[in-house]
Amino acid sequence: MRYWLMKSEPGEFSIEDLRDAENGTACWDGVRNYQARNFMRDDMKSGDRVLFYHSNAAPPGVAGTAAVVREAYPDNSAWDAESPYFDRRSTPENPVWVMVDLRFESRFPRLVPLARLRSRPELKNMLLLRRGMRLSIQPLTEEEFHAVLALGTDTGESFR
Repeated sequence: MRYWLMKSEPGEFSIEDLRDAENGTACWDGVRNYQARNFMRDDMKSGDRVLFYHSNAAPPGVAGTAAVVREAYPDNSAWDAESPYFDRRSTPENPVWVMVDLRFESRFPRLVPLARLRSRPELKNMLLLRRGMRLSIQPLTEEEFHAVLALGTDTGESFR
């Protein structure tokens, strides 16, 4: 099993949108970065765990967890000329982009803000915290995943 952080703008697709999708499952489409695509295509497997991160939010932070339930398959939004993710180079015969399906697991009682993640010494090597790291899909170590999970499920005073 592997661990991932996946970023989404909550105005586009939030943890609540995933929770409310049919059976709590939705495709993760529209990824248009080659490195992020390669993570999905080559490394993501069914059963992998995901931290769902709300980016471009006030404040940005981890909102909950999900799991990969379908491995990479062609992202058909690349073939739709009306889609913001359209890419004329991608065809059904030769797809350039892929997507995976995620299933909602949990929404944290409250967001774990980026500032809180930065304050934790055990997360100092987390890719998200590196300057200039903008990938929408990032691998995590098992330790990083569980440290953030503990922060997200802590509803007591120790959270502050």
